[in-house]
Amino acid sequence: MSRVPEFEFVRTAACRDARVNNCPEVALNVPGVVALRDSERPETIVTMTAAQWSDLTAAVKAGEYDLSA
Repeated sequence: MSRVPEFEFVRTAACRDARVNNCPEVALNVPGVVALRDSERPETIVTMTAAQWSDLTAAVKAGEYDLSA
């Protein structure tokens, strides 16, 4: 059985406000892996490679996932 890495999740500065209940958290401490989770559901972790993370963030920045449209 493979051991689950010990991720060290951090929040963005905007989510460190106590009035914000639900924030995405990211862990970059395991080489070659980017881990994501929702602060309201910390038991569910999504992992991806650094290249996949770069593709995702580029798509978000380009407006590909703009929900206000």
